[in-house]
Amino acid sequence: MKKQKQIWVPIAAAVVCIAALYVLDCTLPSGHMLFTVLRKSAIYALVAVSMNLLNGFTGLFSLGQAGFMLIGAYTYAIFTIPLEAKEKVYQYYDCAVGFSLPVPVALVLAGLLAAAFAFLIGLPVLRLKSDYLAIATLGFAEIIKAIFLWKPLGPITNGSNLLKSFPNFSTLVAEESPFYGLYSRHMAFFSTLFPIAVSAICITLIVLLINSSYGRAFKAIREDEVAAEAMGINLAKHKRMAFCISSFFAGVGGGLFAMFANQAQAKTFTTSMTYEILLIVVIGGIGSISGSCIASFLYVAASEWWLRFLDTETYIGAFKVPFLRTGFRMVVFSIIIMIVVLFFRRGLMGDRELSDVARSLRARLSGKSKKKEAAK
Repeated sequence: MKKQKQIWVPIAAAVVCIAALYVLDCTLPSGHMLFTVLRKSAIYALVAVSMNLLNGFTGLFSLGQAGFMLIGAYTYAIFTIPLEAKEKVYQYYDCAVGFSLPVPVALVLAGLLAAAFAFLIGLPVLRLKSDYLAIATLGFAEIIKAIFLWKPLGPITNGSNLLKSFPNFSTLVAEESPFYGLYSRHMAFFSTLFPIAVSAICITLIVLLINSSYGRAFKAIREDEVAAEAMGINLAKHKRMAFCISSFFAGVGGGLFAMFANQAQAKTFTTSMTYEILLIVVIGGIGSISGSCIASFLYVAASEWWLRFLDTETYIGAFKVPFLRTGFRMVVFSIIIMIVVLFFRRGLMGDRELSDVARSLRARLSGKSKKKEAAK
C-alpha cells in the first residue's frame, strides 16, 4: 500500500500542475510575465539540481556549470538549425554540419557532449579538493568559452556570431503539422509545458539516482572520503561519475536555455550565471532537491518580475518618489538575499525535501489530535 501511494502522489501532482497551467493559459494573455518566469525557473531548477548533485550530495565544489550549459546550448543550436536557414546564420563561414536533428535527439546529444567534456576535464581536475577544485572548474569554463569563440571553429560554432533560427518553445510544431492548430491556440500552455516536462523528467532521474546505491556512495564520499574508501567505494570512479552526470543535465539545461533565449552566444554564459545557479542552490538548501526547485522560481520571479516596478520613476502628484530608478531593483533584491541568508543559515529547506516537511506536519497534527483525545 505504501509503494502504491508513493507512485500515485507524483502522478497526481503532475496532473494538478498540468491542469493549473491550462487554467492559467485560458485566463491570462499568452504574453504574460508568469509564463516567462515559469519557463526560465524550470530551466534554472534543472541546472541547480544538477549542481546540487555535485556540490550538495557528493561534496565536490564545482563552478563550471555555465561552461557545460554553453556546450549544451551550442550543441542544440548547431544540430537543430534547419538546412534552409544555415546559409543565413553562417554568413561568414561555410557550415560544416549539413544536417539537422529532431529536438529531443539534439537535447540528449547536448547532454552527452557536455558529459564528454566533463569526463576529459575531470581526469586532471577531480584530484583537487575544495576551493582548488572550484577555481579549476571555473577556469575550464572560461577556456570552453574561448574555444567556442575561436575562429578556426567558425564553420561549426559560427565564431563570435550568434546562432539563431533553430526551434524554440514557440516553434516546436511546424505549420504543416496537423497539430499546429491546437498548438497555436494554446501556445502559452504548450511552450511552457515543454521545458517544465523536460526538467521534471531530468530531476526525477536525478532523484532516482540519489536514492540508488550510487547515490548512497556519493553521500558517503561527501561525509568522509577516507571512511568511504575503507568501505570499498572507488573514489575516483564515483567522483567522475557524479561530475559527468551533473554535466549531462547541465548540458540539457543549456539546450533548453538556448530555446528560451531563442539564440546561442558564448558571451551569454558568463561566470555570473554560475554564481546565480550557486546562489539558488544555497538559498534552497545544499542537499535539497525541493529547495533548489522552490528557490529557482523565487529567484527568477523576484529578480525579473515582482520587483520590476522599482526600476520605474514614480511621481505622487508633483513629488518624485526617491530611489526609484533603473537598477534600484537589484539593490533591493540583493538586500532580500542577504536577509534570507542571515535568517536561513541552511537555506529555505536545509537538507529536507517536501515529503519530509509533509511527514513532520502529519506527525504534529496526529500528536495534537492524540493529546486532545487524551484530554477529553
